Amino acid sequence: MGSPKAIRVDLGAQQASLQRHLDSGRYEDASDVVRDALRALDHRDAVLDEVLRDEIAASMADKRPGSPIDAVFKRIRAKVARKVKSAKRGV
Repeated sequence: MGSPKAIRVDLGAQQASLQRHLDSGRYEDASDVVRDALRALDHRDAVLDEVLRDEIAASMADKRPGSPIDAVFKRIRAKVARKVKSAKRGV
């Protein structure tokens, strides 16, 4: 990788979070905070990818027959309608 390129980032409300991390003394500068945050984000994404891959593998290995999509949506619409109806009644 080449030499690092400086970038400008508008953090908005997250600026206070950045400052808290800097004030903690754990980080030397804003770049350290951002690098650590990106590592944490990369880790979270990798974990989520693994969970999704496992879920897909389990689904693909499931030998039960699938449900027709029309039947699934019919059940979902009925469930939503019941919830809306009970919400209107205040239940």
